[in-house]
Amino acid sequence: MTTDSWSSYILTLVTFAPLVGALLLVMFPRRDRDIRIFALVVSLLTFLLSLHLPVHFLRAKVGFQYEIDKPWISSPNIHYHMGMDGISMWLVVLTTFLTPLCVLISWKSVHDRVKEFFILLLIMETALIGVFTSLDLFLFYFFWEATLIPMALLIGVFGHERKVYAAVKFFMYTMIASVFMLAAILWLYANTGSFDFVTIRDLIARGQVPNFPAAGQWLFLGFFLAFAVKVPLFPFHTWLPDAHVEAPTAGSVLLAGVLLKMGTYGMLRFNLGLFPEQARHNAPWIMTLALIGIIYGALVAMVQPNMKKLIAYSSVSHLGFVVLGIFSFTPAGLNGAMFVMLAHGISTGGLFMLAGILHERRHTYEIAEFGGLATPMPVYATTYLFIVLASVGLPLLNGFIGEFLVLSGAFQDKAIYGILGATGVIWSACYLLWMYQRVFFGKVTHPINNSMADMIGFEKAAVWPCAAAALVMGVAPILWLGAIDPAVQAALSAIPQVVSKMVGQ
Repeated sequence: MTTDSWSSYILTLVTFAPLVGALLLVMFPRRDRDIRIFALVVSLLTFLLSLHLPVHFLRAKVGFQYEIDKPWISSPNIHYHMGMDGISMWLVVLTTFLTPLCVLISWKSVHDRVKEFFILLLIMETALIGVFTSLDLFLFYFFWEATLIPMALLIGVFGHERKVYAAVKFFMYTMIASVFMLAAILWLYANTGSFDFVTIRDLIARGQVPNFPAAGQWLFLGFFLAFAVKVPLFPFHTWLPDAHVEAPTAGSVLLAGVLLKMGTYGMLRFNLGLFPEQARHNAPWIMTLALIGIIYGALVAMVQPNMKKLIAYSSVSHLGFVVLGIFSFTPAGLNGAMFVMLAHGISTGGLFMLAGILHERRHTYEIAEFGGLATPMPVYATTYLFIVLASVGLPLLNGFIGEFLVLSGAFQDKAIYGILGATGVIWSACYLLWMYQRVFFGKVTHPINNSMADMIGFEKAAVWPCAAAALVMGVAPILWLGAIDPAVQAALSAIPQVVSKMVGQ
């Protein structure tokens, strides 16, 4: 098969390889070790396939690459239209990178219904990749809703004490919000005769959609509400701490690492892509909500007695940076927003895996139950510190680059946005380092902690790739930004005010 023909089918292969693996797992006999090995092989194969995307990606090219567009349903006019640019490509690679790590971190911790667990994990991976690669709005909505079921089941079946409550809350919040996006998609189809993202975008840009001036604001809000709940942007965030605390470790890693990015990706792709004028008009109050989320999320994280809930609220704060960067309408802000999405997926995924390792040994996330763990668990303590520093935004680690670019973009828009946003960096250092101090330093207050085992092979294999990725992203961010920037410039070119601002600079 030539490189060109391979490239035309690579998105289909990457998207559906995990689903094929899940279907094969259904027929597997219930031998837990074989199921785990097979799930790991499928997820690693998917990751290797996904590496074709950045390797053969034309970084200077504007527009979608690896496109495939086939008629799927004739009436209504629905196409199997997949493609990606620099914005979606790295989110696909992030998904395929984290999934095998989720398999590894679950190797010893999942004992019951092992087959069902890994089937749900692989189905989840296919749905997530589909969200980032779909260019047909019906197909996008199909994958968007398809992520709900496996995640709700992972929380509701394999979670902790209040798992059913958390699963139902997650499902209801995100599904109800998605209905508004569905209504907006159906309006666009009724007035354009197409579900195709590129077609609809071009028709709106040329002013050829009837009744659009009157409906534009409502359409923007329909999409925005679905994405804001998924981010979750303040004040739509209340489902997140419950979902994280009750989810199994792998569920939390995928939820924080990838699922929340569906919301910020949607804002960047659809709210800015389809409704640039409405996005510009609504930016002041959206950025205000983002700033509230940054500061509120950090302050609430600081007072949490539960380690997992602390990390969950840190996600509310960090994702606020992403929204702030997107609606700054500056090249630095949008590039930074994309980089924060990727960096947050790596470092917060690592933090949730490390919290899960402690829970395996002590069956609690309460910070007060620990203390002095650096003595019995030196390797674990060192790894934890490295990931914490990446999350805080230490220079030469991944958190620094994205936050610096976002704050630069926010300052260019309005100085007060940058000043208030910068306080979130200070607060994140406070709550994460204080949590680290209470867990690892001082005397061992509970005798049982003296006998806790350090990290074992599976745990190192799961967490250390996150640490390595955090370092490489911090030292060589151009590897990522080189592909992201052309897509960002293309997104900004649709917004007249921004074009004039960029030319003026």
